[in-house]
Amino acid sequence: MTDSSALRIVSLAADGLDAGVEARSGSFLQLSSWAALKSEWVGERIAWVDQRGEVQGVGLVLHRRLPRLRRSLAYLPEGPVLPWDEVAEDPQRWFGPLVAHARAAGAFTLRIGCPSTARSWTPGTVKDALADDTRTSLYAVSPDSVDPSGQAIVSWLQSHGWARADDGPGFAAGQPRLTADLTLTGQTEESLLKGMNQQWRRNIKAATKAGVEVRVATPETLREDIAAFHRVYVETAERDGFTPRPEAYFHRMAELMGAPGSPARFELALGELDGELLAATINITVADRCWYLYGASTTARREARAMNGTQWFGIRRALEQGCAIYDMRGITDEIAADNPHAGLVRFKISVGCEVRERVGEWDLPLNRLLHKAFQVYLGRRG
Repeated sequence: MTDSSALRIVSLAADGLDAGVEARSGSFLQLSSWAALKSEWVGERIAWVDQRGEVQGVGLVLHRRLPRLRRSLAYLPEGPVLPWDEVAEDPQRWFGPLVAHARAAGAFTLRIGCPSTARSWTPGTVKDALADDTRTSLYAVSPDSVDPSGQAIVSWLQSHGWARADDGPGFAAGQPRLTADLTLTGQTEESLLKGMNQQWRRNIKAATKAGVEVRVATPETLREDIAAFHRVYVETAERDGFTPRPEAYFHRMAELMGAPGSPARFELALGELDGELLAATINITVADRCWYLYGASTTARREARAMNGTQWFGIRRALEQGCAIYDMRGITDEIAADNPHAGLVRFKISVGCEVRERVGEWDLPLNRLLHKAFQVYLGRRG
């Protein structure tokens, strides 16, 4: 590496970060608005600049302070936002300045969430694996595609002191290593329906026949619509056994992600029958990628299949808006028939999603004693 190719880290204004994320179709988790939403973290905006001062990549670093100490976990969720094919050619050029910056900022651990793809499986391959009683983990199934750049980054991280932060059964505490992505590029509504399984197509038809109507919350109705969504969301949480977020969180998300000038679009879709809310979804779009973040449904009038109708509405909206990917977010690798997580895999594959394994989340301990202490602290908090 010559001196002329060296990169350095500099601070960045909020609009500079957001422009950099949008330009590379980066994750909404790397936007300045996400830092504002995560009030328990302290956000820092950075850029990689070359010797000419030109920005080559950006990142949102969230700092989680240790109690009573001025040291932090430095975390880049689904980031940084870099040209990953270039990173794969010389990872030290990109990660070296980041590590030095994190160390200087007082981080005891640096965690990245590289979104670059390492391996992928088609819906058909995953469906066959789900039907095979001898299979328990998708990781043990031969992938349909291996990305050389993603694999090169994984190999480099493994050989330079980084450790996976997204291993283990179930969903890890951070962002998912496996995601279910529905490709929209080159698709039509007809081809998307053809890619779904028969039950999904039947459910969409049932929602239409029942008279389910889906509308998008407007600025005038948003406050009342979020309150209605939250009531159904709490019912869903009680039914599925997870802890719901407070209603105020979603009001704040809508305010930040839907703010004028933000590259993110926040969309709450509500599936109603005879004026009764039966299902709702929250999607966020940045550039050419739409993320399905939250879904909620009531047990009332299940035969109307309002959730399928509302999901199909969101997919069609993303297609109309020119999105390349409809990201249905995470799954686990667990595909044994008796594993409850296998049902989520089966649900998302039935929509026609491909499964992608990202390079994922990796930790680099900068102070091993404090790194270990923080792991113990998080474990005690549950």
